[in-house]
Amino acid sequence: MKNPSHLNQKGEAYMVDIIDKEETKRKAVAEGFIRIKESTSEVITNGNLDKGDLFGSARIAGIMAAKKTSELIPLCHILSISSINIEINIIKDNIHIVCEVSNKGQTGVEMEALTAVSVSCLTIYDMIKGIDRGAVISTIQLINKEGGKSGEWSRNEG
Repeated sequence: MKNPSHLNQKGEAYMVDIIDKEETKRKAVAEGFIRIKESTSEVITNGNLDKGDLFGSARIAGIMAAKKTSELIPLCHILSISSINIEINIIKDNIHIVCEVSNKGQTGVEMEALTAVSVSCLTIYDMIKGIDRGAVISTIQLINKEGGKSGEWSRNEG
């Protein structure tokens, strides 16, 4: 196998060669939060947002973003994605976005899950900024991943 770093022998950035990596089932789950005003939560919950279906729009934007991750992150490989699931819920004064991405491939889908959550958050902010410009996107993070040489990892386990 080649150098697993994103730097070549000259210290220059390059795309890692994955040709010899084993194809395995892979899954990644990421999450993010948007802190909103209570009045914003009420508008969303009551279906009174002027811009339409907030969660549906954010879900589609996240799915599209996951599929385009290799175009956004310079050294990511183009992946065949098997599934993308995005769940969005309001918990008190927070909107919670969770994305699960899976595939069978030679490299993981962590960046796709994180990209989906990020763009879902940005889409929600765009749609609510007229009533809550102070909304705060925070804590976008990987929750767990499965597959590949390193196996399973969970934020709860360290």
